[in-house]
Amino acid sequence: QVQLVESGGGLLQAGDSLRLSCAASGRIFGSATMGWFRQAPGKEREFVAAIRWSGGSLDYADSVKDRFTISRDNAKNTVYLQMNNLKPEDTAVYYCAADLVGNAYYRTTYAPAYAYWGQGTQVTVSS
Repeated sequence: QVQLVESGGGLLQAGDSLRLSCAASGRIFGSATMGWFRQAPGKEREFVAAIRWSGGSLDYADSVKDRFTISRDNAKNTVYLQMNNLKPEDTAVYYCAADLVGNAYYRTTYAPAYAYWGQGTQVTVSS
């Protein structure tokens, strides 16, 4: 069992930067994949970025590639999402997700592959 706690959301202006954190209560093993998703009002939850705990390979949504960076701190069991050059369309609730058994390894964009989810943190970007 893993609990995920996100932090770092806020109200920003276009062009600002922000770093989200996701702290996992349990130990993350090599088969795990950690992901970030977001959901804007009236829209479906969408994939943002993912990192495979073993090897650290990364996936990004096209809409955030070159602006967002996902990273991890193994010792702290924490995943980060560095968001640069934020745009109003990045406004959403951002969720951290964890798959501990390999379900998401080859399908990082598929939300049902992740068994554990955080409570979400709001990011609002004004123009």
